[in-house]
Amino acid sequence: MSWTFDDDLAAIYAALAPDWARLAGARIFMTGGTGFIGRWMLEALRDADRRLGLGIHVTVLSRDPAAFAARVPQLAAWPALTLVAGTIDALEADGTRYSHVIHAATDASADLNLNNPRAMFDTVVTGTRRALDFTVASGAGRFFFLSSGAVYGAQPWDVAEVGEDWRGGPDPLDPRAAYAEGKRAAEMLCAIYAKQFGLPFVSARIFALLGPLLSLDIHFAAGNFIRDALAGQTIRVEGAGTAVRSYLYAGDLAAWLWKILLTAADGAVYNVGSEEAVSIAALAERVSRVLGNPGGFEILGRPDPGWNPGRYVPSTARIRRELAVRSTVDLDEAIRRTAYWNGWKP
Repeated sequence: MSWTFDDDLAAIYAALAPDWARLAGARIFMTGGTGFIGRWMLEALRDADRRLGLGIHVTVLSRDPAAFAARVPQLAAWPALTLVAGTIDALEADGTRYSHVIHAATDASADLNLNNPRAMFDTVVTGTRRALDFTVASGAGRFFFLSSGAVYGAQPWDVAEVGEDWRGGPDPLDPRAAYAEGKRAAEMLCAIYAKQFGLPFVSARIFALLGPLLSLDIHFAAGNFIRDALAGQTIRVEGAGTAVRSYLYAGDLAAWLWKILLTAADGAVYNVGSEEAVSIAALAERVSRVLGNPGGFEILGRPDPGWNPGRYVPSTARIRRELAVRSTVDLDEAIRRTAYWNGWKP
């Protein structure tokens, strides 16, 4: 396989070639920069800065800066990056004037959502309020909130792709909806701060993702399936496998997110995801086939304990039309690149 991570960075850079200059001299504060999405955004920005000499500075909030620096030394060595220790629920203004604040920090743990929904809800809502207060105090000209497609609640089976104008929502009496309701409340906070404090913001409702840097050992089915295939083990679908998902490649994700931050109108909210829908059972078969897994796959048919055993597929018509973005990597190739990054030998 001839793909490299640098190929993805080059593609992201090219997709945003007319826009990177908007960040010249920017001072960016970012929460969640050490997670999967944040790392992709930072890698893309570092690459653009290396090519263009943007004169930017990025401050990233981290629970453990030393651990992150040890894990990702190429980012830690980037002169434009400063890691500061702290947590989002205790974030306070630091007296610095920033041009942009990116709020990507959230705990998307399925275990936390199931077993401590109060902590999940508080983390999302309180963390966003702290980030918004920080942004107002810093005088930043744009706040970027990374929301979730979960805000739509259970997508009806007869709605193939849910659009930004969908007015459904999670069940407010189901504690499993704590993460989803937290993201909805956080979006409301963004709207309140825009009205009350004149804070310009944009938001991305992110759906399921796949690509290098994704941990294969957390609750994401696609990552778990790739992990098992790499070990030559049988891919097991605990439920019936009828739930439908779609997976945006991480390189496309990073390009779309930077495009939103740099070019979207104030108050704009966009779905960020793939429209290539696949059932979980079909995904298990696909991972096994694409990676040549001798262990195959099996469907166990147990009850699904998750918040959404149905469809979770966005319409991306709005962002494609208004920001001229496109998906460039299909699901099979996303599976290959993720596996290759994790040691797969074709």
